[in-house]
Amino acid sequence: MNRTKKKITGFHVTLMFVAFFGVIMAVNFLMAGLALGSFSGTVVDNSYVASQKYNQWLEESRQEAAHGWTVSKPKRADNKLQMSVTNADGTALSSSKVAAMAYHPVGQTKAIKLTFSENTAGQYISNESLPDGRWKLKISISQGGRNLDMVSEVK
Repeated sequence: MNRTKKKITGFHVTLMFVAFFGVIMAVNFLMAGLALGSFSGTVVDNSYVASQKYNQWLEESRQEAAHGWTVSKPKRADNKLQMSVTNADGTALSSSKVAAMAYHPVGQTKAIKLTFSENTAGQYISNESLPDGRWKLKISISQGGRNLDMVSEVK
């Protein structure tokens, strides 16, 4: 068997370098694009202060869960938000005070305060319009001295 060795020339070495670094750059750009596309902003502004309140937040969460309230994911209805709230037994939670703060995930606009009115029993609709786009919501529901604070998102 007569095999001839091919010479590796400068052209071949250049192609190998371009291919190697091209793959590395393509993966880096892909990962950076995915990271920027999925970033929804900061979770807390100061992690030390948040750690000091952690146990208090856990206790509040346990008390809120004991209410047994169920809140539907907010949906858009003619540029307003609509959601339903039910008791632990599945009946509508009527005559509640519902409010929310809408934050743009990356802070491109100012926060918008939303107040809700009861449309039908347990169905609440915002009084204010919410511009199109992705928004992070901090929702507060209160009735008879009981409160529920939650975070949701609307696209």
